[in-house]
Amino acid sequence: MSHPSTGVEIRELASPGELHELTRVFDDVWHPDPGRRPVSADMLRALSHAGNYVAGAFVGDRLAGGSVGFYAAPAGTTLHSHITGASRIGRGHNVGHALKLHQRDWARSRGLRSITWTFDPLVARNAYFTIAELGAVPVAYYRDFYGELSDELAGADERDRLLVTWPVDAPEPEPTTETVDDVLATGARLIIELDDDRPRVVTDIPVGDTLLIPVPRDIEAMRRSRPVAASHWRLAVRDALTPVFATNGTMLTHRTRFLRSGHYVVEPIDR
Repeated sequence: MSHPSTGVEIRELASPGELHELTRVFDDVWHPDPGRRPVSADMLRALSHAGNYVAGAFVGDRLAGGSVGFYAAPAGTTLHSHITGASRIGRGHNVGHALKLHQRDWARSRGLRSITWTFDPLVARNAYFTIAELGAVPVAYYRDFYGELSDELAGADERDRLLVTWPVDAPEPEPTTETVDDVLATGARLIIELDDDRPRVVTDIPVGDTLLIPVPRDIEAMRRSRPVAASHWRLAVRDALTPVFATNGTMLTHRTRFLRSGHYVVEPIDR
């Protein structure tokens, strides 16, 4: 699968050499401890051999990104995308978007109905890409999903994750210019406030309100320069989002959007 406009070619990977190269790409993205890579070459080989999704994105003849997924429950319906990343070589080529479209086509061609994955709800660019650009639907919030890991991007922060599902036949979302002021004008409530530069969740939120939940513009930079402040944001966003997804995806009670300004908009479905 090629994307001439971006110069990106996506293809499945299977040979040991390619899979070792893919682990190096992931190292370039996450900078993990050498003994705690996100996924090892031997695991990639096993996943690929068993018919799961292991793909690489090439810019010219250089591997610039990749994505790994595996079949998930319910059997025969779902692909779980475990990891997707683009190295510095892939910047400016929309590698992440190209990989997701290839992954969707792969899943659809095998009769699957949806793709799931998790992402850090504090990373604004990932939230915007996942929710606003792809149209994936948040369905569950997990506290410290992975437990203790060691990579440069997350630092010492806990690994909370937002689980999304992306129907393979979902229409492409319409671009929106919606702003924070537009949302507030509808009666939405901003539920995280800054108190002496420390975020806190307001407590007087009537049931049924549309909620506006900000996240930092660059939490990864904050984790490097102000790790205590980053931890406060983790706790505040956790407190704001956990009640929304209390059913863990068994019964969705809210629709979730994400604004370019870095705000979740969470609206009750019955409105």
